[in-house]
Amino acid sequence: MAEGELQAFLSRTSFFGGLLPETVAIVAAMLKEKHVAAGELLFAEGDTGKSMYIVREGALIMQRLCHGTGRTEARLLMMRPGDFFGVTSLIEMEPRPFSCRAEKDSLLLELTNVDLYKLYKSDQKTYILLIQNIARELCRRLRKAGERIAVLEDALHGAAGKPEHE
Repeated sequence: MAEGELQAFLSRTSFFGGLLPETVAIVAAMLKEKHVAAGELLFAEGDTGKSMYIVREGALIMQRLCHGTGRTEARLLMMRPGDFFGVTSLIEMEPRPFSCRAEKDSLLLELTNVDLYKLYKSDQKTYILLIQNIARELCRRLRKAGERIAVLEDALHGAAGKPEHE
């Protein structure tokens, strides 16, 4: 992939929103390509995470085990080109809360916690902008999750014949 093409792609993602082209180039130079075959597990729920990923090509599904239902997996979120994920492990330094499996052959761009720390040490303004972009995306996802929970609650109460407010 040509350098200019990569930077143009990255500039259109929410992860790089508001960054100048020179800054995108600095962070782009830190990214490593990772290929994941369709059906392959990128990481499992509970794994230690030291990287986040931006989807360049393909599609991946974020899943979580449902312990009360015979250990089935709930499909939570599909990641497509331009989406990024894995940031919670970098920020909270806890095991991964979800599993991630490729639905299609995928090309990812990986940023490690070491790379993020180097950016913090060398360019705090860029680091802060990236953290703000991550926070905005996490807020969007939290809002969507809240809406999905409300729909499920409404369906649950409707199916049980209970009034919405007791």
